[in-house]
Amino acid sequence: MFSPLLRHARHLAAALLVLALAVALAACGTKKSDDSSGSGGSSAKSGTIGLLLPETKTTRYEAFDHPYFQSKLKELCPDCKLLYANSNQDASQQQSQAESMLTKGAKVLVLDPVDGKAAQAIVNKAKSQNVPVVSYDRLASGPIDYYVSFDNFRVGQLQGQALLGALQKGGDPKRGPIMMIDGSPTDPNAGQFKKGAHSVLDGKVNIGKEFDTPDWSPDKAQTEAEQAITSLGKDKIIGIYSANDGMAAGIAAAVQDAGINPFPPMTGQDAQIDGIQRILAGQQTMTVYKAIKPEANAAAAMAVALLQGKSYPQATRKVDNKSKQVPSQLLTPVAVTKSNIEDTVVKDGFYKISEICKGSHAADCKKAGLQ
Repeated sequence: MFSPLLRHARHLAAALLVLALAVALAACGTKKSDDSSGSGGSSAKSGTIGLLLPETKTTRYEAFDHPYFQSKLKELCPDCKLLYANSNQDASQQQSQAESMLTKGAKVLVLDPVDGKAAQAIVNKAKSQNVPVVSYDRLASGPIDYYVSFDNFRVGQLQGQALLGALQKGGDPKRGPIMMIDGSPTDPNAGQFKKGAHSVLDGKVNIGKEFDTPDWSPDKAQTEAEQAITSLGKDKIIGIYSANDGMAAGIAAAVQDAGINPFPPMTGQDAQIDGIQRILAGQQTMTVYKAIKPEANAAAAMAVALLQGKSYPQATRKVDNKSKQVPSQLLTPVAVTKSNIEDTVVKDGFYKISEICKGSHAADCKKAGLQ
């Protein structure tokens, strides 16, 4: 027989054991809840994401942006569905494409706008359906959630610095006029490139003719260059600012047709393969390499984060799009000249030497030591 005191002690021990087990179970339950919240607080692991790109005249979008984005999305969210459309420089068509994606159940839109201001209609429509929007490469108006691009003012500065440096090597940079062929007036990036270039060139060169080129059209750029050559005189022009490589191709055709030799120093952007080849041939001074893969990867990561209710901590900058201070990630552009082709676009796997140096370009590559 146990004493009353001993029986009381046994009952107390049993009660304490039950209480300890209950506390332990509660703690496990709380930890599980915390882990779930830490993974995003959302049960949605996959869904439909829409990617809207602006045009095909610049080769980068179909050759690089779309496949890079698609590949990264598959890596981050294997069960996600991608809806893709390219609007061929038609803002109205882009709006229709966006509305179609929303109808098909897109939960996030990644938008590279044809017209930054007109794109606000797309953003507002998406927001009315609680669909977040990532502005990709070009800044859209409206309450977008994230923006990823390059430092576009810096792009213009790099172009201006390269052109000014080339002109100074030839003597007085004011000894003759230059022409400036700027990008599309509906593209907010074009305005930043232009401002960056003017910040370097103004007061140091004579700008004889300047054009804003609708749709970034190489054909229109060629026509503008022909007008400038006629107006300024083919023997007078000492330099050319071209906002991108696509337009530089049209400008180069105008220069060649006019019989101007040697080619005046000329800028570019996007590191198109024909731009790299013109650099090797002495028909273009430089291009600006914007590593598209990290940009596309960042856009995909932003989209997946929004889909799953997570934050995107790499958006450490703020960019004002007149609607809000947009959390942004701005990447660093790089100037490419004949001297660093191998250390930039080739090293990054953007192009193979065999792609650059094929056919008639083999001799230029050999002369430049690119083999």
